[in-house]
Amino acid sequence: MPFYEALSPIGQSVLALTTVAAIGLFIGSLKFRGIGLGTAGTLFAGLAFSAMGVHCETEIIDFAKEFGLILFVFTIGIQLGPGVIGLWRQQGLTLNMLAIAIVMCGVGLTLLLFWVLNLEGVSAVGLFSGATTNTPSLGAAQQALQVRQTAEGIDSSALTQAYAIAYPGAILGIIAALLLLKRIFAIDLEQEAAELKRRTPTLPPVCRRNLQIDNPNLSGLTIESIPGRSETGVRISRIWKASDNQVLPVTDSTVVEVGDVILAVGTDGALDRFQMIIGSHADRDLMQESGDIGFRRVVVTSKAILGKTLSELALDHLWGVTITRVIRSGVEMTAHGGMRLHYGDVLHIVGRQSGLDGAAKQLGNALHELDNIQFIPFFLGITCGIIAGLIPFSIPGFPVPVRLGLAGGPLIVAILFGMIGNLGPLAWYIPGNANRALRELGIILFLTSVGLHAGSGFLATVFSPLGLACVTGGLIITMGPLLLTGFFARRVMKMNFLTLSGLIAGSMTDPPALAFANSLSESEGASIAYAAVYPLTMTLRIISAQLLVTLCV
Repeated sequence: MPFYEALSPIGQSVLALTTVAAIGLFIGSLKFRGIGLGTAGTLFAGLAFSAMGVHCETEIIDFAKEFGLILFVFTIGIQLGPGVIGLWRQQGLTLNMLAIAIVMCGVGLTLLLFWVLNLEGVSAVGLFSGATTNTPSLGAAQQALQVRQTAEGIDSSALTQAYAIAYPGAILGIIAALLLLKRIFAIDLEQEAAELKRRTPTLPPVCRRNLQIDNPNLSGLTIESIPGRSETGVRISRIWKASDNQVLPVTDSTVVEVGDVILAVGTDGALDRFQMIIGSHADRDLMQESGDIGFRRVVVTSKAILGKTLSELALDHLWGVTITRVIRSGVEMTAHGGMRLHYGDVLHIVGRQSGLDGAAKQLGNALHELDNIQFIPFFLGITCGIIAGLIPFSIPGFPVPVRLGLAGGPLIVAILFGMIGNLGPLAWYIPGNANRALRELGIILFLTSVGLHAGSGFLATVFSPLGLACVTGGLIITMGPLLLTGFFARRVMKMNFLTLSGLIAGSMTDPPALAFANSLSESEGASIAYAAVYPLTMTLRIISAQLLVTLCV
């Protein structure tokens, strides 16, 4: 076409990338009985266009592939980081041990098929990545092959072809494994959801209680000196002074007298214990009383206060306000002096209007900033991730050092930075919508580039003996570990089926499988288990792909 030929090689490559991505996403949006390829459609669109002779500049394709991979894994790490410790504290050890068993079983089956079927080493590695629907492991394997490809003349195109052949069957195989386990154990999904809800530990809700001071031993004490306040974690936001008949805001230096009424904030259990010290439940509702006192929700956006504790901020002394609650990642907690502030925390503060204005200004409270990506820490984090991925480490028994590479380094660094939250003014915070958009863009660039780079012999390979071996072997690698581990987890460990579904989806790092598991029930059990095993599983699969390159190629 004249207009196409008039473009520069760079323009032609960009046009090919965007066209293939658009067509691939359309293909991925088509569903059969609720199951579709999703973004994986871009891989097959790329393979088809490459088979038709569409050519792109190698340097551009390589850049789009590797940068897309970095975007994908880094944004996943930032998303998982803040909650990963909490997830591991619940069933983390058990779930991750089972996920490790699934990964290792898949590696073992890959090596067995490599020897039994006499597969080419590169094809065996691609088969492992495709049968486990793990795109970053494909990227790690490609990087591991780059040096050896130049030195030994290895053709890496079979890697992508085996991956693409095994991938569709793997998606169906994961779902088939879930359905088989459901059938074998005659699962009642409603009963499983009810049982999971009953067993799942949740934080008790934070509530208010008006308490009258009846204990004469408290008369003349300051709020800070009241026994049991620190131990119970209760916060006091308002006080009605019987002597003045008015409602006032509270600071640590506020003095209480018998007959005063305080508004305490905490969990029911904490308030019950605190009430035993204070006195009795008061009929007066301080929330309904008029007075020079107000309430406001304030968002932490000031970089100057990130990482500081509430005690260090001393907002009660500076502005005469009290912080009663902190909402972080949707979880509401009673505030305490040792709590460190993270970017995006929502604080409930109580005090006089002038004090509320001053405290809000100090905390930031710039809601529009929550919609912005902090690009300096974003790119600094990626830089640190790339450097971390280059660091070699040795595994006993393997002659060649292993690197996390561009797939593992940014992932691990992002999880760590997400857990930390900030270093000084640098905050690793990405708005939810922006995170999803960057993650989708990254995987689209990667899969589209992979398809365009290695699709010339795809059709011939699919219908060859190698293609049939990859389809069969891929299903074995996919379903074998899942059925064995799933049977053990359900029969021996009595694991809830919804949790097991999330474990299976997470151990394969497969979003379509998670979507299918979530469609079985409105419970969040599958999503929680998925997130609990995802970071370790992703890292293991990235390392496993490099080890298979060492063993098979």
